[in-house]
Amino acid sequence: MRTKTLGRTGLEVSIVGLGAMYSGKPANSGISTPDMDFELGVETIIAAMEGGCTLVDTAYVYSRGGSEKIVGEALKRRPDLAAKCMVVTKVGYLGEGRDHSYDGILQAFEGSQERLGIEKFEIVYIHDAGGYPVEEVMSDDGALGAVRKLQNEGLIRWVGIACNDPEINTPFIVTGEFDAAVVPDAWSLLNQTAAEVILPAAEKYNMGISCATPLEIGLLATGPSQASAEGRRKFSPECLAHVGKIEDLCNQYGISLLAASLQWCTRHPQVACAIPGGRTPAEAAANAEAGSVDIPEAFWDDLAPMVRHWEAGVDR
Repeated sequence: MRTKTLGRTGLEVSIVGLGAMYSGKPANSGISTPDMDFELGVETIIAAMEGGCTLVDTAYVYSRGGSEKIVGEALKRRPDLAAKCMVVTKVGYLGEGRDHSYDGILQAFEGSQERLGIEKFEIVYIHDAGGYPVEEVMSDDGALGAVRKLQNEGLIRWVGIACNDPEINTPFIVTGEFDAAVVPDAWSLLNQTAAEVILPAAEKYNMGISCATPLEIGLLATGPSQASAEGRRKFSPECLAHVGKIEDLCNQYGISLLAASLQWCTRHPQVACAIPGGRTPAEAAANAEAGSVDIPEAFWDDLAPMVRHWEAGVDR
């Protein structure tokens, strides 16, 4: 799989990684509920790494430590793959609440170390700091101060920010203090929110971006014929018809909608990696394979006029 440099970190990552939020979880289960099939989750992580994914993204809040334990077990079983893969995690969001205090961040980091079996991390992200003033989170005695302490101790190389809501993510990103960011719900063939402020700021500071939710809850993987109303997304008939036209173009070139959707995200210079979720080994393998497809420039030229923003809750 092709790789890109993750901004100023200098880290090379596969253009498709794995978001481990739902690995091993049944459909329609919540983000923080512990209902995970442990063995299925481990197999999913391994399938992604076998497919060439070199970035696995997890967090404590994903099944309240369950995801981290699954990833840790996968790394333990396959040290050959673990040696080629970077695991990133996040601190501060607990599912049952948030603790972005100095001591809370340090405690959360220790827990992640134990569950993942990793002592030193390339990147750790401050997670979903909504509800806290930006200045408080970024103070020396707040979350950023705690992560800087870990960085100074050599336990973290690079510091990131990851907030699910783009409106919460943006004020942190524009400070330029963070080396990397996970950007959900803001960059896909149907969502151009990040183009307004997030991506220009990332270019200004050479911040490395990982794009979460690149497949719009599966619509951009399966097409409109199998569109799901699951989760946060409800798509208008007009939006579904538009995706159908994109899918037709993909078919003309013999390219899957999945491959086009994932690779489009990383065509932006600051977006190094798309991190779709994968519940099963089959999903993880398909996503990884999509990142390895050769797509001609002529396809991207034909696709360009079809890329547009659809407002969430209005016509998306």
